[in-house]
Amino acid sequence: MTAVLDPLAPGHRGWWERGELLVCHEDGVAVPNALTARLAPSHVTSHFRVYALGRRTLVSHRYRGDELDDDLAGHLAAELDFLAGHFEDIFTGVVRTTVHDPLLAWTVFYANTLAALRRPARSGAIAAFAPVHSRALELVRGRSVLDLGSCFGFLPLRMLAGGLRPIASDVSAGTMGLLSRVASWLGTPLPVLTCDAAAVPLAPKSVDTVTAIHLLEHLPAAHGLAALREMLRVARRRVVVAVPFEAEPNPVFGHVRCFDFAALREWGRCSGVPFTVFEHHGGWLVLDVA
Repeated sequence: MTAVLDPLAPGHRGWWERGELLVCHEDGVAVPNALTARLAPSHVTSHFRVYALGRRTLVSHRYRGDELDDDLAGHLAAELDFLAGHFEDIFTGVVRTTVHDPLLAWTVFYANTLAALRRPARSGAIAAFAPVHSRALELVRGRSVLDLGSCFGFLPLRMLAGGLRPIASDVSAGTMGLLSRVASWLGTPLPVLTCDAAAVPLAPKSVDTVTAIHLLEHLPAAHGLAALREMLRVARRRVVVAVPFEAEPNPVFGHVRCFDFAALREWGRCSGVPFTVFEHHGGWLVLDVA
């Protein structure tokens, strides 16, 4: 069994190794370059070269520090979809091999992404998600917020900058540890929780708003309904849910189910509280608890 991914684990300068996967930066990396010197890449894209090394796979790149942001997710999804099972490992490998120091690498990634979210370009993964963040911020009621499925935690960090009191949460202890370290490094300490969205260790009615932004598509139906019940338990005023509208679940991002208006309305009816369903860069379900 592969060990739980630690995004801050010690690594090598210019290359990252995890199981049968190698990720390297092409500029002056002796070991991976020696491995590929006599090989032609099996796959070449705008940002990556992929090599087959027996049972191992090597992904090389030439990202610069100023290019290191969450648009990387879009590049991986578009160019290396055939390596979908290694998405998280490759993502981590690219960040860690672009800037050698682990915490500095992730701090650069966070700073670049947060700046891009404030001034999004016309295309890319960040540009696609920026309006989702903006709408979520508009829908918050009160000041205390629990954000479920925070992943890197860009939304809670933006909430914090806007004067709210967020708690970030995710099932991944490694990601929450990373977020806590980077937030402190940036001078914006952020409370974090490592928990399943269906088992939140908070008292009933303990926060004003609970947000679940692009979380439920990662959960099977029964698990998602349990998470929704937990949101209603914890929220004093409002629950805000956002999901992508997809024809098929996107395996690259770990999606396991699709939503449409009918599904969101059914979840709203099951909640037993007033609700609104609408579309804005995907689907939204807003539940007014009080």
